[in-house]
Amino acid sequence: MSETAPRFGLRRAGPDDAPAIRTLTRAAYAGWVPIVGREPLPMTVDYAVAVIAHRIDLFEQDGQLLALVETAETPDHLLIVNLAVAPGSQGRGHGRALLRHAETVARQSGLAELRLYTNALMTANIALYQRLGYAEYLREQRAPGWEVVHMRKMLD
Repeated sequence: MSETAPRFGLRRAGPDDAPAIRTLTRAAYAGWVPIVGREPLPMTVDYAVAVIAHRIDLFEQDGQLLALVETAETPDHLLIVNLAVAPGSQGRGHGRALLRHAETVARQSGLAELRLYTNALMTANIALYQRLGYAEYLREQRAPGWEVVHMRKMLD
């Protein structure tokens, strides 16, 4: 008996995917709650609305959602709104692959810049983004103890 290799796929989310997107996002960000002292913004989003307003691409293995990237096109850049990887799938390169996918989406839209933002206390995420070519261009104090780091990457 031969084993079948896992099947991975990337597909665009639709309205029926909103509950799974919410579940994965809440799980992906849960570890940050004690560090930042509140639920990170992606945990509070209404994904029934977001899946219509933004592009959300889902990365799946054998039909199981492992990761996602949510993007919003602006006139001069592609904004990465949310990058979430299921806790059991973190550290396997899925987030990096989805960031590369976002670069492809930007290029297909004729955009040469990607932007994202994250909480300043999410230092592991900031370090990952820096390793992948993102540079900080703004820090913004939104509330006491809530500092947002804005980052961007220019495409070749």
